[in-house]
Amino acid sequence: MALRTLVSRRTLAAGLGFRQQLRGVQTFSLPDLPYDYGALEPAISGDIMQLHHQKHHQTYITNYNKALEQLHDAISKGDAPAVAKLHSALKFNGGGHINHSIFWNNLAPVSEGGGEPPKGSLGWAIDTNFGSLEALVKKMNAEGAALQGSGWVWLGVDKELKRLVVETTANQDPLVSKGANLVPLLGIDVWEHAYYLQYKNVRPDYLKNIWKVINWKYANDVYENECP
Repeated sequence: MALRTLVSRRTLAAGLGFRQQLRGVQTFSLPDLPYDYGALEPAISGDIMQLHHQKHHQTYITNYNKALEQLHDAISKGDAPAVAKLHSALKFNGGGHINHSIFWNNLAPVSEGGGEPPKGSLGWAIDTNFGSLEALVKKMNAEGAALQGSGWVWLGVDKELKRLVVETTANQDPLVSKGANLVPLLGIDVWEHAYYLQYKNVRPDYLKNIWKVINWKYANDVYENECP
């Protein structure tokens, strides 16, 4: 599975941690966070951020690299059944890497603008599509809280229709799995590992507080790149 089927060029440029390994297989490494683990407190604890980044994200990368190498071997041998069997591992772990790489950039410390309302063209688009920022937050919180099991709630833009959308995806499915024209602007992880140490099983409290550290500047930059 080609990486470009999972993520836009703009997200690739955000730093997915490319590195080269043996046998010419393109693999990935864990990207650094643009802030310290404790910088998002009290909205998200440093312990959660460290565990989430170092353990969970790293696991997706490790398993994605392993699947990519297995795919390389299977293709070189012309083993079509082996290629087909790797689809779910590539989607799950590749999606996990892509989604988390976006997620880290969607957050920022309050001292660096985290939680400040969106400005510029994205702010206008939110008002046009949802009525207000408050209405958008309410919608995303409701859909994120209602999502059964694990997954993500997204604010995206349909780059052909120039329209904002709210979507949820299960497990580690990237937003593009809901439509080839959809580009993620903001993704909120609602897997329990993203909040359980701090919020236990009260997902709505986590969703309420994460907006205090949302990096709307990053989302606006992506939006303006896709909808100039």
